Amino acid sequence: MTAVTVSATRAGRSARGGQLTGTGTLLRLALRRDRIMMPIWVIVLGGSFSSVGKSFSSLYDTAAQRAELAASMNGNSSLRAVYGPVFSDSVGGLVTWRMVGFGAAMAAVMSLIIVIRHTREEEETGRQEMLSAAMVGRRAPLTSALLAALIADAALALMIVAGMAGSGAGGAGAVALALTVAGIGALFACTAAIAAQLTESARLAKGLTAAVIGAAFVLKAAGDSSTDDASSVLNWLSPIGWAENVRAYADERWWVLLVIGAAVLIQGGIAYALAGRRDVGMSFLPTRPGPATGRISTAFGLALRLQRGALIGWTLSFAAVGAVFGGLTGGAADLVGTNEKTKEIFERMGGQAGLTDAFLAAMVGMLGMVAALYIVASVLRLHGEETAGRAEPVLAGGVSRIGWAAGHLVIAFGGAALIMAVGGLGLAAGYGHELPAVLGASLAQLPAVWLLGSLTVLLYGALPKAAVASWGVVGICLALGWIGPAVNMPQPVMNLSPFSHLPKLPGTEMQWPPALWLMAGAVVLVAAGLRALRRRDVQG
Repeated sequence: MTAVTVSATRAGRSARGGQLTGTGTLLRLALRRDRIMMPIWVIVLGGSFSSVGKSFSSLYDTAAQRAELAASMNGNSSLRAVYGPVFSDSVGGLVTWRMVGFGAAMAAVMSLIIVIRHTREEEETGRQEMLSAAMVGRRAPLTSALLAALIADAALALMIVAGMAGSGAGGAGAVALALTVAGIGALFACTAAIAAQLTESARLAKGLTAAVIGAAFVLKAAGDSSTDDASSVLNWLSPIGWAENVRAYADERWWVLLVIGAAVLIQGGIAYALAGRRDVGMSFLPTRPGPATGRISTAFGLALRLQRGALIGWTLSFAAVGAVFGGLTGGAADLVGTNEKTKEIFERMGGQAGLTDAFLAAMVGMLGMVAALYIVASVLRLHGEETAGRAEPVLAGGVSRIGWAAGHLVIAFGGAALIMAVGGLGLAAGYGHELPAVLGASLAQLPAVWLLGSLTVLLYGALPKAAVASWGVVGICLALGWIGPAVNMPQPVMNLSPFSHLPKLPGTEMQWPPALWLMAGAVVLVAAGLRALRRRDVQG
């Protein structure tokens, strides 16, 4: 009897200890699968800090110039809402001002992609069920995914420290900046882990986490646009606002890093608790069953049904963001005054037709670059449907591959036009003037948006395993648009983004040749992608 009791006790301990069995193997598998994507994210994002630091050192090489820039930025609510306040006029302080919000948001996106890819996507495609049939603990997949994200965030932190030291702005400020960006990445990795437990769909899990990141960025922007007590509350409601409040290079608030760390532990604990209470493939927010009798008779109807939630969310977000930044437009010229450095940044962002038009053009350009994220996500829904095995039953009927893909592409390309139009209307409504000009400027961004979407179509059709690289292309374009104007990046580098070839509207004449060339390129890429899709095997 004693032997039986001892055996049972050992079995119980083994079962509890087995919750993490296989974590190392799954981690090695995750790192192997991300051996290309992860280094690209780390090198491009980490290298941008060094690039911005060197640019500021050359453009503002005296303390007086840097102080003038800092004063002009802090005195302009419009630019402060976009970029945040300047807490130090040193080179490191200017890099922090320019990069901490953007870098933290991009680290969050990187972490979200890694965690969802190795948790919910694995379950959705059925691969996790096969792995779980072996010696794999219940919480091993979640642990390995979080560790992979933490490794990426740690590598990014090392890149930032090395880059800042290389640009002559090392020291404690560089460590604080690196830990801040990596900490926000880890925080949203845990947010993604919770979303992966709540939903049955990887797409929905990504959407929920991305919505939280977007809300955090908007809260930070709203808080930065003013200096009253209410704005400080908004900043503290946003994790990206926490990153700003660490104040690297400006008497660092190290205790804010403890707040970030506590949030990571709390969210991680919630994710682990949820993971232990559900079966593989199940979720706490199950998908609603469809109607008993089918009412969808076309490929377009199916695509609309699958993507309507995301399209509605993006549309509402663009309307709100457009209205917010439109409301800041009226005071842009007055707040800049005669400050030449601020005028130069405005002109590089939005043209030389006047400060008000330049600000509107800059905001329209930002909406266009964000709309590129929508079109990539929408096109990649094809890849998700295929790898999850849902495309094969549809194609087994009377639907051709081209017809099936075309339904989703209409939503992707038409949806991009819709959200840009709504964003332009919101911007004009917030400003209260120039509705036709602002709406036209918004729609003029579509050739560049569509070109990036068509590149995604080509990658999906010809190299489906490399389709995720389209996120990297859009990320580079977003980084160029966000960083380039402030640091006067060379024009050949800026030309890598299709958005740099479009006219700065409103305020100038529409230049049709670049737009038509971009649209022609989009047509060619879509045609090539669909042709490749028709010729290759469908993944089951």
